[in-house]
Amino acid sequence: MFSANKEHRVLIVGGHSRNTGKSSLVVDIIRAFPDAAWTAVKITQYGHDICSVSGEERDRAPADHSFALDEEHSRANRTDSSRFLVAGAVHSYWLRTQQDQLAVALPALHAALSSAQNVIIESNTLLRYLTPALYLVVLDPSQADFKVSARQFLDRADAFVLRHPLLAPDAVWPDVAPSLILRKPQFFQPLGQPLPSELTAFVSVRLWPQALS
Repeated sequence: MFSANKEHRVLIVGGHSRNTGKSSLVVDIIRAFPDAAWTAVKITQYGHDICSVSGEERDRAPADHSFALDEEHSRANRTDSSRFLVAGAVHSYWLRTQQDQLAVALPALHAALSSAQNVIIESNTLLRYLTPALYLVVLDPSQADFKVSARQFLDRADAFVLRHPLLAPDAVWPDVAPSLILRKPQFFQPLGQPLPSELTAFVSVRLWPQALS
């Protein structure tokens, strides 16, 4: 189990499929709380034939290339980890692992986050090893695909961020129980639109309740 520092406030952003705007939500949250001194992490899991270090396809990736963790320093805004810095994160990391090798990378990730105060991570699979203070899941009803990792942890979502209106979940995703979605808070934010004030308040209450006391 990945153990977060007692002072960590960890927010995980996941999504049911690719290209739902998970990184955009991370950027929006970082911008919404400029004093949070965020440390941001993007986790990418490659197929077994992709080298985690180079990102290149190989017949067999070297055993010592099961993961790579790099701190981002560029503010060119050309990668997601760079976007996180531009948005205001104090530190930004990109963790790449082979499929089913995330556990191997956890000691390195733990060390990188040892002095972090507020952490925001783009991942679903990390929930196997960590219970965050808040888990937000991006849903785009225009995309029928629903990743196994997202389905596995759907019941642990604290709230959903919708990119399009969701009228009937079972019509879009027939293999997903509608109650898993409908019983949780939902916030409507079309991609590219500002973070809803209700979602900003929700994040604030969940991460910093003492600020309201």
